[in-house]
Amino acid sequence: MASVETKSWSSPDGSMTPDKTHAATINFGGVTLTKANMQPGWKWSECIKPHVGTESCQAGHVGVLIQGQIHVVSDDGAEVTVKAGDAYCLAPGHDAWVVGEEPAVGVEFAMDNKDFGPWTHGDG
Repeated sequence: MASVETKSWSSPDGSMTPDKTHAATINFGGVTLTKANMQPGWKWSECIKPHVGTESCQAGHVGVLIQGQIHVVSDDGAEVTVKAGDAYCLAPGHDAWVVGEEPAVGVEFAMDNKDFGPWTHGDG
């Protein structure tokens, strides 16, 4: 990796567009940034679950929500509403959905080749 490098979300290294979702990824060596835009009506269990087949999201997430709100319910019953400007850390085992009529936009950081949700490089 170069000592100084920039990349643009308008030309990401990869992107995915499941229902009501646009996720773009940028890679810097072993670090992946994902910008996820989730439209009103987006719910993990309705929009992503059909693609991955697990009962709940089995990916961990560390990021910051830059627009909108999402509500998260973990498999153990814990709940949180993440609002624009909040940083978040979500353990595997949860469902989530957009709250209200404003899209939710977040940027997530990973060092394990994870792009968005459970997808990894090369899975599609």
